[in-house]
Amino acid sequence: MSSTTTDTASSVDVVLIGGGVMSATLGVLLRQLQPDWSISTFERLDNVAEESSDAWNNAGTGHSALCELNYTPQQADGSVDISKAVAVNEAFQISRQFWSYLVEAGLIANPRDFITPVPHMSFVWGEANTEFLRKRYEALSAHPLFEGMEYSEDPAQMAQWMPLVMQNRTAGQKLAVTRSLNGTDVNYGALTSLLFGYLASTPASTLHTKHDVLDVTKGKDGLWHVLVQDLRLNTQRMVKARFVFIGSGGGALSLLQKSGIPESRGVGGFPVSGQFLRCKNPDIIAQHHAKVYGKASVGAPPMSVPHLDTRVINGQRALLFGPYAGFSTRFLKHGSLMDLPKSVNGGNLGAMLAVARDNWPLTKYLIQQVMQSNDERMNALREFVPDAKPEDWELVTAGQRVQIIKKDPKKGGVLQFGTEVVASQDGSIAALLGASPGASTAAPIMLTVLKKCFADKLPEWDAKLKAIVPSYGQTLANNAALSKELREKTTQALKLQD
Repeated sequence: MSSTTTDTASSVDVVLIGGGVMSATLGVLLRQLQPDWSISTFERLDNVAEESSDAWNNAGTGHSALCELNYTPQQADGSVDISKAVAVNEAFQISRQFWSYLVEAGLIANPRDFITPVPHMSFVWGEANTEFLRKRYEALSAHPLFEGMEYSEDPAQMAQWMPLVMQNRTAGQKLAVTRSLNGTDVNYGALTSLLFGYLASTPASTLHTKHDVLDVTKGKDGLWHVLVQDLRLNTQRMVKARFVFIGSGGGALSLLQKSGIPESRGVGGFPVSGQFLRCKNPDIIAQHHAKVYGKASVGAPPMSVPHLDTRVINGQRALLFGPYAGFSTRFLKHGSLMDLPKSVNGGNLGAMLAVARDNWPLTKYLIQQVMQSNDERMNALREFVPDAKPEDWELVTAGQRVQIIKKDPKKGGVLQFGTEVVASQDGSIAALLGASPGASTAAPIMLTVLKKCFADKLPEWDAKLKAIVPSYGQTLANNAALSKELREKTTQALKLQD
């Protein structure tokens, strides 16, 4: 959605920078918790959700660690560590609770406009990988958050679960797969538009698209001074705010640096772009109904785990394979080639050089990905779809992701995967940095923002937060009964019975 509002308020309670799912989630949460606060959102592009939140700029996976093997690393002794998977799954359950509240409160009319049940599967081949997947299954299936997970090494069973993957596959190959029917496909672009649609309809809330935030500085009056340029009229104005959230994806780093808060010092970013092969043949699309994840190549970043994904976008089935990683100095898909060079300063240069020194496998992997031919991309696809033909697939460019680089006392600098909230000590400004699991965990991430920035308000908001997220203040991982109760409740509210 876009906005042509001419509101010129010079002072608001909250400024949200970026029209993605993170700003939308925080805005809706704050509207529920504090209905009298004024909220202004500024987005540089023509519409909201045109960067990472757009349906074609991500894989749409409801990241719940049901199929993503990078969340369950194998240890030196052969055991599988599921702690990260448990944390990711619980985070997604919080998002499901938040979305269910919005549906039950009538703020979202039809959950099928943004979320669809799609089985999640993990697929491996070879003796060592099969042994790994079996151990992973044994560890996860015993946990209440992963109830109902299935495992098979039977080719006939696998052919029922994923016929396109098994069709004309070489006989005798050692294969294994896990399946969970609790998986989902999420159109985060549609969700973002629904959230902003509600937010913009409420009093004291404005949405400004085609507005570029140029600077964020702390004024002597104790307020944040946000310099905004109207790209339609080519005019500038200053908006003052008590609280600022920078949720502009890869663009968040430069604005965080401009804020001058001590917490921003030494933080850098490493951009990684992505591409997918998108199926053009409706007959092939109809043969597959799952998100099938494999194992990442050695040296590949977590966001580059290969997967064959059923998508449901605006009611239409689609099929994607990828991602194929690439490199660009842009921090946003619609960004500038100068984004990376401009982000380097005296505070983060050492950390960035240390990361470059210590991450040669990643550098080598990205070079290989950038240099690969279409034949090489098709060969990677044929590991999942043996009969894949080039004429049935087209290459599409997805969104940009910026991984976090931070100072480290031992290594000089480390490259971090995941997401992180960086907030000022007084809680008056916060920024979200990082990538996957990203949008899937928007609700718990924004609860983290509330804890970091509005600690004094939490006692007052406690009852409402528990109404929005019934597990708030509890841990689902240690409460099998509550976990099952809320999974069933959210399944019904979100119409996830297939």
